[in-house]
Amino acid sequence: MYKIEDLVKRAKAKQKTIVFPEVSFSDRTFEAVKILQKKKIVKVLLVGDASALILRDKEFSKFDIVNPVTFPNRDKLVKTLYEKRKEKGLTMEQADELEKDPYYFATLLVECGYADGMVAGAECSTANTVRPALQIIKAKNKKDPVSSCFLMYGKNKFLDNEALVLSDCGIIEFPDSDTLAAIAGQSVKSAKDFGLDPRVAFLSYSSKGSAKSEAVDKVRIACEKFKKKEKDILCDGELQFDAAMVPQVAETKAKDSPLAGTANVLIYPDIQAGNIGYKTMQYIGGLNAIGPILQGLKKPVNDLSRGCNVNDIVIVSAITALQCEDDEKASKKKSK
Repeated sequence: MYKIEDLVKRAKAKQKTIVFPEVSFSDRTFEAVKILQKKKIVKVLLVGDASALILRDKEFSKFDIVNPVTFPNRDKLVKTLYEKRKEKGLTMEQADELEKDPYYFATLLVECGYADGMVAGAECSTANTVRPALQIIKAKNKKDPVSSCFLMYGKNKFLDNEALVLSDCGIIEFPDSDTLAAIAGQSVKSAKDFGLDPRVAFLSYSSKGSAKSEAVDKVRIACEKFKKKEKDILCDGELQFDAAMVPQVAETKAKDSPLAGTANVLIYPDIQAGNIGYKTMQYIGGLNAIGPILQGLKKPVNDLSRGCNVNDIVIVSAITALQCEDDEKASKKKSK
């Protein structure tokens, strides 16, 4: 049985600083950060006007709050933003103005090391959170995409209360075979962060050649490419959902599959299938959907669904902490 409490416990041990840019206009975020601070799951950093926030609610006096306009090292943030975007035509004056945006400001805090990660999106579209991350923090590896996944968990007889990772359901619209293979690699890391032993299925409307088309070929080739890179990870594809998830069906449709109907990391062929799939599991299957969790960034920034509740924000914050590199690992990379 998957226990989300174990994930939160591991995050708590890391004590990473997570910045929240929406607390000034999001009651859900405020309630979540109170829980995070009280239980010491992460170190909380809020964006806003401290005087105005404390006047609104005295509870805010217990938090560290930073203001984009009065931040002591504001010049450093503005210069960083300018250097990141000057080739795209951004002027210093525009950078100075854009730094005041809470989402850009929070992302710059992460990039410049004042925070370890960021959580936002309860009150805005995915673009508001993802765009600054792509422009400032950027991908960890230039050849790989920035993708997303969902952690699905909850009471479910079919899954025997185990968890699933679904990718990509929120970022990349039309991935090719190379991109699908890269998404799978990122999703394996996410699964491990979530405490899972990854077993990867590349999903299609075909199982092991039962149908033939370019769409099927894309999925099959992606699986082959993934196998060459990740030789120690159990995987198979192309597989239909039932062949990937149901042992009895796998015996018929994919008898020689190493997964034997036990996949827990599902790689969807495109964003339409992935988005429909996770929402179906959430609303018809009754599973909790946590995400989209961004994958492949140099530093963690995570987007919330606008339909999220307080508990979702707490869990995404814990996941963000788990995605943060430990100080020792980070220093070793810098010294290379």
